[in-house]
Amino acid sequence: MARRTAPPGMALWLGLAVIVILLDQITKMLILGAFQLGDVLPVTGFFNLVRVHNTGAAFSFLAGASGWQRWFFVTLGIAASAFIVWMIRQHPTQKLFCFAVSMIMGGALGNVLDRLLHGYVVDFLQFRFGVLEPLFHGGYFPSFNVADSAITLGAICLILDEILRVRRSR
Repeated sequence: MARRTAPPGMALWLGLAVIVILLDQITKMLILGAFQLGDVLPVTGFFNLVRVHNTGAAFSFLAGASGWQRWFFVTLGIAASAFIVWMIRQHPTQKLFCFAVSMIMGGALGNVLDRLLHGYVVDFLQFRFGVLEPLFHGGYFPSFNVADSAITLGAICLILDEILRVRRSR
């Protein structure tokens, strides 16, 4: 007879979000300590470490606004995190879903911390691909950080979770 294990608890999912926040903040502290604003360190032909300050959101959305966007994005990140905690409580048996939203919450709160501490988000990963030149100047994809990577991974996992859910329901 197979034993059924209990679903992972809230502590696991919140712990995962905390790990994302810690990794994000540690890497940003290293960049802030080693780089001046605008510095570029080529690592490969397509990857650089840089120091960029983003006062906006993804792709510098609203970066040129007069400052209100800082508090808007802080509020949005905190509200989204509260909603994510509620969603995890509602769906504790859905491991992929809980993983996905935990990654999103960790990334969102990592960037919220930047906005509270600095007034901007520290971005430092920069990739260049020739095929991107029609979309991005010089083929440089907008710089990002660990928090942004976690949010992206979470979004991909949410899509995968939904695809799998739809397939199971057939």
